[in-house]
Amino acid sequence: MEHNEEPIEEREIRLWKRRLWGAWVLAIPIAILMIFERFFDFMPFGESTSLIILILGFPVVFFFGWDTIRGGIRGLFTFYFNMDSLIALGTIIAYATGILQFFIAVEDYSGVSAMIMAIFIAGKYIETKARGKASQEIKKLLELGAKNARVLRGKEEVEIPISEVKVGDVMVIKSGEKIPTDGIVIRGQSAVDESMITGESMPVEKKAKDTVIGATINQDGILYVKASKVGSDTFLAHIIELVEEAQGTKVPIQKVADKVTNIFVPAILILAALTLLGWGFFSGDWSRAIGVGISVLVIACPCALGLAVPIALMVGSGMGAKKGILIRKGEAIQTMKEVKAVVFDKTGTITKGKPEVTDFVTEVKEVYFWEIAGSLEYLSEHPIAKAIVARAGLKKYMKVSGFATLRGRGLEGKIGSKNIAIGNRTLMNEKKISLKEIERQISKWEKDGKTTMIVSENKKIIGAIAVADAVKDDSIIAIAALKKRGYRTIMITGDNETTAKAIARQVGIEEVVANVLPEDKAKNVEQIQKRGMVAFVGDGINDAPAMKQSNVGIAMGSGSDIAIEAGDIVLVKGSLVGVVQAINLSKATFRKIKQNLFWAFGYNVIAIPLAVAGVLNPIIAELAMALSSISVVTNANLLRRKKI
Repeated sequence: MEHNEEPIEEREIRLWKRRLWGAWVLAIPIAILMIFERFFDFMPFGESTSLIILILGFPVVFFFGWDTIRGGIRGLFTFYFNMDSLIALGTIIAYATGILQFFIAVEDYSGVSAMIMAIFIAGKYIETKARGKASQEIKKLLELGAKNARVLRGKEEVEIPISEVKVGDVMVIKSGEKIPTDGIVIRGQSAVDESMITGESMPVEKKAKDTVIGATINQDGILYVKASKVGSDTFLAHIIELVEEAQGTKVPIQKVADKVTNIFVPAILILAALTLLGWGFFSGDWSRAIGVGISVLVIACPCALGLAVPIALMVGSGMGAKKGILIRKGEAIQTMKEVKAVVFDKTGTITKGKPEVTDFVTEVKEVYFWEIAGSLEYLSEHPIAKAIVARAGLKKYMKVSGFATLRGRGLEGKIGSKNIAIGNRTLMNEKKISLKEIERQISKWEKDGKTTMIVSENKKIIGAIAVADAVKDDSIIAIAALKKRGYRTIMITGDNETTAKAIARQVGIEEVVANVLPEDKAKNVEQIQKRGMVAFVGDGINDAPAMKQSNVGIAMGSGSDIAIEAGDIVLVKGSLVGVVQAINLSKATFRKIKQNLFWAFGYNVIAIPLAVAGVLNPIIAELAMALSSISVVTNANLLRRKKI
């Protein structure tokens, strides 16, 4: 399947923009000529004015509006009626009067046809724009993988394109490089950053016989990996497949309007035909009859209906953008208000997504303790080490000799004449250092899901540091607000149960699903959907399938590009308070959409009988149509007063 093509929505937006400019460049002079002729009885080009209007109007109707004309006429023959059917018939008949007036006594409405089409094209452009740009997550997922791989050919290292890697090839991955494809470590040790796949911030220690995933990043050692899966069999390819499968069409916001339209359009066509025949038969003035028939079509032309939804979406989208809430898919406005459960990823969504020091204890002076810990950890590239260095905040580091990284356990080195070791329980037990004095403290930290680093000096413990992915400041406030409004809140994470439950307790979430593989997140969401609509909030690549499966995918703006592209709504500030604001915005915007649809249909109900009665001629009908559009736009803009 080709994933590198330009998204359809991008092309559509550009296409309607070109049509918009082209139509109005010609429609504006037509409008000026019509105003002079109709209201001031002045024809700037004399008898040629009508011909000039006819010539200028032709491209507007039959070039820029050709797709609308073609679609509308097709609808008449297939009996699938839509707004295009009215526009097509109204503009063609109105334009035809401009030609007929040279042969019979009929009023020229060709300028009206160009204006109708120009206004309709403007509405279509706004609608297309409001729908949001296409998702490019598939393309971006494909770009994540490594482009080349370094493989062993005999004793030599050879760099080859990723497409040439075969199962069984031994790949050499150095520090900071992407792992080319899924495989099994046969030699070497390193920490691998798997956050772009799992969403978990802590790197995973890898040694011989451990599996690694393509596109993850090797951090601080050399790994020799035997390729076990290539091409479409890889984990990344599987995630791409899941996203594609889950990309179903969601409930369109105009479903109700479309159903009404399918009845409304043929009714108007029949009414216009009966009006024309009735006036012609009873008055004998067929020119007048054509004018009245066109008035019915023009007044029913659905510019207000066409604008009712997209203009409210645009205003709502603009309001959201100011609050850091980007609505990428218009459908989300409709579905968000129906959501019953909000499902959260943990890392980078509820938490900050990177380790930081949360607690520490020390048996020595605090300044000395951080000098020792910071100076030793400064020599390591491990994320936990970076968190400790950041907390130490040293401007000058002590000299360390004999520094060594003890894979999966910690660090050791000499500062002056003192032997320093910083690491986990395993390291302390190896060195036969007693944990008795701080056992209670480190057990409590471990119960809370924190990583504990114990600091020893000459085989005596001088303190300990707890490192964890801390909860965002406003996560507690946001989740409390959702629960107060009656929403079910659930956490789904790939992290272990102890850490997941500890975080859930902190923020007030009672339902936790831990140890979930990335491909299973979407299945969990599907289960939750059996009890109502679901919004999924996430930030990682592993969250993309779950976002697509959910009724509304909400992406944290601080997350991966893939998550952002998969989201229907993006929270730019990365704050969960945005979820509450998005729900409020959804309800307020949808209320405006319903009001707009009511006024758009209401306008037709009042104006159509007047057109049938011959009270409105096509020019007045066109002005009334424009005014109805203005009223819809004005009503939508009142949304800006709403506090979310």
